[in-house]
Amino acid sequence: MSYQLYRNTTLGHTLQESLDELIRLGQISPNLALQVLLQFDKAVNNALANRVKSKISFKGKLNTYRFCDNVWTFVLNNVEFRELPVQELTTVDKVKIVACDGKGAEPKG
Repeated sequence: MSYQLYRNTTLGHTLQESLDELIRLGQISPNLALQVLLQFDKAVNNALANRVKSKISFKGKLNTYRFCDNVWTFVLNNVEFRELPVQELTTVDKVKIVACDGKGAEPKG
């Protein structure tokens, strides 16, 4: 099973809205829409795990943190992000990081 975190991105929301419209117009079934979303989850998780090679470091002031159901959630204030090795700096006032254990998230097959 892939994590569904990326459905809450602009791309994920747009996909869901498009699928809802196609269901409303009777062009696809709700079951097909669900299959498309499951494939989206797998594709995004796979791409991030295998294709992204960039690395960043960050530091900021920890506001809150939580660990529930094997998912860490951190909220940081005044965060500095540095892209490595370029050392390009970006600063934001507030950021929320959700971290899930990727090991064992995909069934062996």
